[in-house]
Amino acid sequence: MSVRPESIATAGLQEDYVRVRRQSCALCDPLSVEDYVIQPAPDASPPKWHLAHTTWFFETFLLKVHLPGYQVFHPQFDVLFNSYYNGVGRQHPRAERGLLSRPTVSEVLAYREHVDAAMLSLLVGSTSADIGFKVVLGLNHEQQHQELLVTDIKYNLGHNPLYPAYAEQTDSPSNGPDTLSFIRVPGGLHELGRQHDQSGFAFDNEFPRHKVFTRDFEISDRVVTNAEYLAFVESGGYEQSSLWLSDAWSLWQENGVRAPLYWVQTDQGWMEYTLSGLAPLQSDAPVCHVSGYEAEAFSHWSGMRLPTEAEWEVASDLAMEDGDFVEEQHYHPKPRAERMTDRISQMFGGVWEWTRSSYEPYPGFRTFEGALGEYNGKFMSSQWVLRGGSCATPRDHIRSTYRNFFYPKDRWQFSGIRLVRDV
Repeated sequence: MSVRPESIATAGLQEDYVRVRRQSCALCDPLSVEDYVIQPAPDASPPKWHLAHTTWFFETFLLKVHLPGYQVFHPQFDVLFNSYYNGVGRQHPRAERGLLSRPTVSEVLAYREHVDAAMLSLLVGSTSADIGFKVVLGLNHEQQHQELLVTDIKYNLGHNPLYPAYAEQTDSPSNGPDTLSFIRVPGGLHELGRQHDQSGFAFDNEFPRHKVFTRDFEISDRVVTNAEYLAFVESGGYEQSSLWLSDAWSLWQENGVRAPLYWVQTDQGWMEYTLSGLAPLQSDAPVCHVSGYEAEAFSHWSGMRLPTEAEWEVASDLAMEDGDFVEEQHYHPKPRAERMTDRISQMFGGVWEWTRSSYEPYPGFRTFEGALGEYNGKFMSSQWVLRGGSCATPRDHIRSTYRNFFYPKDRWQFSGIRLVRDV
């Protein structure tokens, strides 16, 4: 076990369980029933599937194991809503989740109610360390899917020519041009990752704490804005092969990518689809929905580079507490509100920040025990690490050691850019 089960507090689990589970349904409240079924892309999932899969997790890893006499809601849900746990059994093909018109939305909600009632029964009275750990893991797993709900809903609505709004919002006030500054971070030997005796939950990929060496570097005091990225677009950045990694150049030539996802060029200028609908591009807002390839090319064009994840985590000690998270219900990254000398803004919330580090195990890494060992470890191949959380991330889900990971071609997450320069 990579996380000691005794380090997970079991007090208040019922309240946390109810709160997190309700939030998933609340994120779906603005949807019409037709929206629940659509699978916007093979890598994404319908909202109905997210609601069912997070429920399957509690049924599979807790109720079937720890609640005597538990009756499953539907025997075929074992296959329909298993994501990738080969140690548990077969899975319905990921790219075909959008073909499942049945079970209906009402049946999925009934499934959630069935499992929730059994889970609350399980959590009555004293809770073992093993149960407590699995519940907290399940709640963090559900929070990950809450973020995926937001991003997958946006992918669906953002590719609809009507550009429908998910939630009506006013634009964040513009603060005008905001000069990019850099903060020097001394090099040396640093400790990275989580300690096993550290309180609170963490995923297995955040362990163990270990030492890393960094050189002196300077890191930007905010993330890259739309205006700065637009300059890259208008300078012909997507047409300069020298700026791009080979895989990226081949992919963009094939797919015709010439701007971030959700940017739309019109007779009135550049527009951007947000979950409030189509709106003029806000110049001082963070650029988002860029791939790792685009982040890398922009940093090259700028004469700088992306941070390593070690540099990012070391620099996070200088972060301001100014991030925007899903609780604000704005669902789009905001411009920087204030600036402080020698402090770094927008490191947490807003946009996930690409690093140039490959997603790989820390020295001494061990997966969770049993089937839960498939949670992170088997994906440590061909992906890049992102840090910091986004405007779709629950606030209490993120921390400085949190390691997100996606393929460098992926663009549908709220992912942005922070720059580093060597000194």
